[in-house]
Amino acid sequence: MPFLEMTNISKTYPGVKALDQVGLSVRLGEVHAIAGENGAGKSTLMKIMTGVTKSDAGGVILIDNVPTLIRDPVHARLLGINIIHQELSMVENLTVAENIFLAREPLGSFGFIAAKQMNDSARKVLAELDINIDPKTPMSKLSIGQKQMIEIARAISYESKIIIMDEPTASLSHHESTTLLRVIKKLRDQNIGIVYITHRLEEIFQIADHITVLRDGKTVDSRPIARMTRDILVHKMVDRELTAFFGEHKSHATRDVLMSVRGLSMKHAVPHQAQVRDVNFDVHKGEVLGFFGLIGAGRTEIMEMIFGLRPYTGSIEIDGKPVEMKNPSTAIENGLGFVTEDRKGQGLVLGMSVRENFSLTHLAEYCSFDFVNRGRETAQCDRFVRELGIKTPDNEQKVVNLSGGNQQKVVIAKWVARRPRILIVDEPTRGIDIGAKAEVHALLSNLAEQGLSIIVISSDLPEVLAVSDRVLVIKAGQIAGELSRADATQERVMLAATG
Repeated sequence: MPFLEMTNISKTYPGVKALDQVGLSVRLGEVHAIAGENGAGKSTLMKIMTGVTKSDAGGVILIDNVPTLIRDPVHARLLGINIIHQELSMVENLTVAENIFLAREPLGSFGFIAAKQMNDSARKVLAELDINIDPKTPMSKLSIGQKQMIEIARAISYESKIIIMDEPTASLSHHESTTLLRVIKKLRDQNIGIVYITHRLEEIFQIADHITVLRDGKTVDSRPIARMTRDILVHKMVDRELTAFFGEHKSHATRDVLMSVRGLSMKHAVPHQAQVRDVNFDVHKGEVLGFFGLIGAGRTEIMEMIFGLRPYTGSIEIDGKPVEMKNPSTAIENGLGFVTEDRKGQGLVLGMSVRENFSLTHLAEYCSFDFVNRGRETAQCDRFVRELGIKTPDNEQKVVNLSGGNQQKVVIAKWVARRPRILIVDEPTRGIDIGAKAEVHALLSNLAEQGLSIIVISSDLPEVLAVSDRVLVIKAGQIAGELSRADATQERVMLAATG
């Protein structure tokens, strides 16, 4: 019998039907995956499940077969329902134990926090998950993967019956993701129900027992994972076949070398980061050059040096002429653009409109006598919104209100509008759904067809293989392999990345 059963769940916001008669059943000792594109209703369903918002009249929630109105998140935790958000909510200057028992610390006889009891309790919870971390360690000393584990430990300390995990591996390395999936299996064996939300389809088939698919606010399928295939899942999510996303790749690469990098090394060592050394490669005109490596291998550091964000030694040539990338301004002047992996923190100003974000990289083009020509700026933004297929009510919409895929397109648009010769794109589809991924991939292909050289950095191996003309594999700050598109199989790339 399901521990949690939701039937006829609907939620209407002004002008939007976010959920329409959705149903969900979660059993203890089960990993239940929820799949769907951005906007399918996953987040709204989780908010109702955790008491953040209420469903419309007519919806019924049964907890252990008892009709229940979940009043708020505190009530949800008392009922045994906890959520671990994609954006971790930790207090960096507190210890592991203090974070696990935040706002419910055990108190001694004089009203002071019983630190020894708290540390012992935290150590016990961590041991249950086979997590070897000292409870007295400050959170700021931990990696993203370790912080994710502490979030799980905190949920366990509430004696959770069901734990909701929203994109838990989005920022984890391959090793950390593997560790997390092992912990999830351990939780399942301890009779805890897991609601697992991810855009990574391979994880669903690796970890889930059951899957529910949402599309446009409705439940379109729910079945045991043994009866689901990747083709069926993609079709249910987006009403298109899998072949629509990975069509025939057309290379637009020429033999002309546009940029040449020789002996690139990190000038100053940075603790806990890969030490890039003696990196050599060429970028050809019209080429999509893929960089693959496990998180922490040094891919991003290489691109930050090329873009003038880090001091380096070695040489960089563009069109056969030596250039020195002293800072990002120098890189931009030499025809480079950089779409960072952190679109919300570094790529966009979330409180500004689509138009304002679009023109940030080239605002001077619309200025006369220190005044912005709003008409020219708006017309150019309109053109790129149409050409890139950015879905927005209008260009004055704040980008914070757009989906992840459309936010990513705005970041790409603001760089493409500068007419760079080389566009570096770091983790181009992190955190966006499969439909938006296909649109971003098609966009990169179209830009290459127009003669732009593109460097794609990704930890998503199928993505690298789908979009690249050539693949460079990075391991421990060095190039561990170079493979042509014909030779780049998942097995060969992963072997080079892991040694």
